[in-house]
Amino acid sequence: MSMKNLLFIPLMLVALSCGKPSEHSGHEHDGDANGDNPNQALYDQVMSIHDEVMPKMEDLYKVKKELEDKIANTPNMVAEEKAKLEKRIARVDSISNLMMDWMHGFNPLPDSADQELAREYLETELEKVKKVKEAMLEALQNN
Repeated sequence: MSMKNLLFIPLMLVALSCGKPSEHSGHEHDGDANGDNPNQALYDQVMSIHDEVMPKMEDLYKVKKELEDKIANTPNMVAEEKAKLEKRIARVDSISNLMMDWMHGFNPLPDSADQELAREYLETELEKVKKVKEAMLEALQNN
């Protein structure tokens, strides 16, 4: 099995795990009189950004591979150019890790929890996932 396949398999497993329905969205709601969770719209906004950005993880992998190939296929590359490409690879890795860390840390409170605490948590997570999105789009645009 090639190194490319070894790196691609974990990435795809993460992508597939992101497709699982959320525990949060399937709960019975005990919020207001019509049964709606007052934080559902905020949760949906967080997940919408995640769902928009997650497919770009593969694009980041491709960018990294292209940069690595460029270094590998240019044995006489000037040290400054190689350092520049290595810095870009490190940035791509950093952004990939940022996304993975956010996904692994995202754990919304159950619908039965204090709604104010749940709202605060989701607002914080919304800001985090927005930063992930911005970093990812910037890295892809600057390639």
